[in-house]
Amino acid sequence: MGRVLPGTLTVMDPAAERDAQQDLGHAIERPDDLTTSWLTSVIGAGTVSDFAVERIGTGQMSDCYRIRLTYADDHPDNARPDSVVLKVAATDPVSRQTGLAMGLYEREVRFYRDIAPRLPGPIAPCYHAAVDTATGVFDLLLGDAGPAAVGDEIAGATAEQAMLAVTELGRMQGPLLGDATLADAPWLNRDAPLNQAMIAGLYAGFVERYADQIAPEHRVVCERLVEAFDGYAARDPGIQGLVHGDYRLDNMLFGTPDADRPLTVVDWQTVSWGAALTDLAYFLGGSLPSPDRRAHYDSLLAAYHQALGPDAPISLAEVVEGVRRQSFFGVMMAIVSSMLVVQTERGDRMFMTMLQRHCDHALDTDALATLPTPATPESLRPSDEDELAHPAGDEPLWSESWYADFVDAAQGLGGWFRLGLIPNQRTAWFHGLFCGPDRPTIAVADVEVPLPEDPWALRTDAIEFAHSASAPLQTYRVQVRATGKAYPDPSALLRAESGDPVELALDLVWTTVGTPYRYRVTTRYEIPCLVSGEVTVGTGPQAARYQFDSVPAQRDHSWGVRDWWSMDWMWSALHLDDGTHLHALSLRIPNTPAISIGYLQDAAGTVTELQQVDIQTVFDDNGLPVSAKLVLQPGDIEANVEVRGQAPVRLDALDGRVSQFPRAWVSLSTADGRTGVGWMEWNRNL
Repeated sequence: MGRVLPGTLTVMDPAAERDAQQDLGHAIERPDDLTTSWLTSVIGAGTVSDFAVERIGTGQMSDCYRIRLTYADDHPDNARPDSVVLKVAATDPVSRQTGLAMGLYEREVRFYRDIAPRLPGPIAPCYHAAVDTATGVFDLLLGDAGPAAVGDEIAGATAEQAMLAVTELGRMQGPLLGDATLADAPWLNRDAPLNQAMIAGLYAGFVERYADQIAPEHRVVCERLVEAFDGYAARDPGIQGLVHGDYRLDNMLFGTPDADRPLTVVDWQTVSWGAALTDLAYFLGGSLPSPDRRAHYDSLLAAYHQALGPDAPISLAEVVEGVRRQSFFGVMMAIVSSMLVVQTERGDRMFMTMLQRHCDHALDTDALATLPTPATPESLRPSDEDELAHPAGDEPLWSESWYADFVDAAQGLGGWFRLGLIPNQRTAWFHGLFCGPDRPTIAVADVEVPLPEDPWALRTDAIEFAHSASAPLQTYRVQVRATGKAYPDPSALLRAESGDPVELALDLVWTTVGTPYRYRVTTRYEIPCLVSGEVTVGTGPQAARYQFDSVPAQRDHSWGVRDWWSMDWMWSALHLDDGTHLHALSLRIPNTPAISIGYLQDAAGTVTELQQVDIQTVFDDNGLPVSAKLVLQPGDIEANVEVRGQAPVRLDALDGRVSQFPRAWVSLSTADGRTGVGWMEWNRNL
């Protein structure tokens, strides 16, 4: 049918990558990059003299085109494809960056190049597969599945389609069940970011949106799963195998008698190594109406097991039990997916259909009996070693950040600083800003510092900086001498305007007063603190000196891929007068509902993870925040927020994207009479 050309994947070692680029060029970015000579070379079925391009599909992360081919001679050749499909990264820069950051492009390219040639089953032949992990540019040139009909998830599969789908799934998965080499492949084994706190927050929004459409017995299934989710996710997954991750009718093309294959499964961007029976459970639970599934269930399970082959390392009874245990995957996907995509009428119908069918599947198989006892997850704590610098990943936007802030409301001064190391760009960012009512904002900012060899010290012509955690997770010291700029109008920082030179010196110590908290969904921890020390602004007799003695503060440390330009957010670190600390984050990923993350910590250090973060902010025309209303659950916290000091920055990406980053120290008052101070930030992509 087709062939996979070796040496065309640009995620290989550098020497092989250079050879590949000399051979067949870089990854194709757009159909305009196609040439007849390139198509002739990669397809290898005769001279292509002309081609025509038409857009197909409506994917968000990728763009697909059908390439109709004309050959130089008229001799018929059954091995010659009349058309191929070109799949490339999305034109939209936000979608492209999301696909790159999540590893979707690399996974699909690696699947077609490294794994698909070993497998029978419903997979299109691949003529070319390449990805540039620095830019997100990738291409797949695949055999066309047509003529074929796309499955309809809402209508459900016919008995014939269901039998074909499970049989082809068994043929595909059989050769790789328990494959030790794939079990160790990092690109196939990415940690899922979902946890109990996160799905609880998503489920709250799900119920709010669909409450009147969820049957009582199905709500029981959902609530039992959400309450026990961390234990469910941590249990023994059973036999391991290759998992498509979205094996359902909308990703299946059923060929007519004239097609090359009776079934082609597409969208391998979510392929992973995990519980092998996930795909089968997901298909059986969601792609058939419940009465049809019940009528054909035993025969479909038997057909799948038989298709695994005579040497399958799993019995039919184990298949049945494994599908029972994985039946909750579809329930989870109905909840999570509906909250992470744009709401549409068809989408609502599809998600409610999914929920009903998958819950029926769990109830019919008594899968609730397999769930662990519901439990409130314990909060995570960083280790002493987490205070150190971490080995860098190979992603261009991998960075490591140390951040700390403080507020002295009595003196009317607050400040923050951040050191960010971006090793794969050989660059460091340094920001230090100080502000308050009726005073200019002082900013020390340099985003073009050569990467320092020592992560604990940085020196430029204008900045001398040192930081240290002498008692890990307990004390943290920052020392700075720098020439900064004073801004009577802090919004000038958002416009990249210059200010008046001013000297700055500080020596501050952050002392832990609460429980260090490590996030579940990202490599980051935060620590409530008190700050003591000194800040001096200016020199000579006109210098202003500020002494601080145990004022409210916090610090954090994070490492991993950080794309400031792919989404908006509101983050806050607030400290109430009764000793409560609030850390609330509302993520605004394009085309999806807001995602709530965070926690509150009482005076005793007890941590409660947040499920709902609602924020309404009033911005001035100059881009700076004026006030906000904040609602947090659990905890029943409603707070009015007043901005007291402005310390914004502007973030410019190498590719031209711009984010305005208002950061402000605020005072707040809660509906139950408490008051407090802290810092808030708004990442606002232009």
